[in-house]
Amino acid sequence: MAIPTLRQLEYLVTVVDTGSFTRAAEQLHVTQPALSHQMRALESTVGGPLLERLPRSVRLTPMGRAVLPHARAALAEAERLRTVARRTAGLEEGELEVAAIYSVSLGVLPPVLRAWRRRHPGVRIRLREYPHADRLQAAMTAGRADLAIGPTPAAWEGPIRELGTEEFAIVLPADDPLAERPTDAVALTELADRAWVHYAPDNGLADLLDHVCAQVGFQPQAAIRAEQTSAAPLFAAAGLGPALVPANIVPSHFDGVLLRPDPPIRRTLTAYTRTRPDPLTVAFADLLADQVRVNPAGFPAPASPLARTDTLSRGQNL
Repeated sequence: MAIPTLRQLEYLVTVVDTGSFTRAAEQLHVTQPALSHQMRALESTVGGPLLERLPRSVRLTPMGRAVLPHARAALAEAERLRTVARRTAGLEEGELEVAAIYSVSLGVLPPVLRAWRRRHPGVRIRLREYPHADRLQAAMTAGRADLAIGPTPAAWEGPIRELGTEEFAIVLPADDPLAERPTDAVALTELADRAWVHYAPDNGLADLLDHVCAQVGFQPQAAIRAEQTSAAPLFAAAGLGPALVPANIVPSHFDGVLLRPDPPIRRTLTAYTRTRPDPLTVAFADLLADQVRVNPAGFPAPASPLARTDTLSRGQNL
């Protein structure tokens, strides 16, 4: 049985990304007849049409939509093979692709990336950010990054390394009556009647907030929905409503107040890869585990029952 070539997969991805055979041929520096010939050969190999030609664009067929993620993954894996070969040859240049959810890139990664640049100034980091853990996991499955950092992925079979347990905080304005109490703990039920600083539907923290509130018997009403995770604590401090945020994303100089949910809300952060990582990815994972601080200073977890907000699964050690 014939196997698609990397060139054919590259042609497919380029046609889809550019939206036309003409632009794809120009970008690939081939003639349009040669491109069309390779696409017909690919369709013959996979057993059906992958693209539908429209007057001004192209459209993926159902088979094309099924094949495209695997084509992207195969090209990414081939590029990583070439990169690994260059690293093995002793080159000190290259690029590491890291994927993370928004809150991780805000609160966890900056000091790690600073330490990495000091140690490996010739290795560039390409950061891909995703609003939802499911989209992060899907991107990693599709081969879009060397390493993913986020909540523990569901049913993941590749290598995983736990980085720590992330604490969530409730943000309120400094003049809120709850901020004046002698305790810094607050039950979510005390905020059930308020309108919240919520998140856009595609942000994974929207699901988390809905889930933990449902566990104690109410549905949070939205005063505003933040597209950017970093905006939520600022909106809450401005008095728009309480916000549930990872404690590590709150700036050190901050006008609002952080309270501890009681019981606490936590999730495990992990680093994971699709396959056995190459030495450079392992070096980044080692530095990440050594340098990462999943919680800010002064925000330890109080001794009270744990409220699980994610499903844990374990793979091989990374």
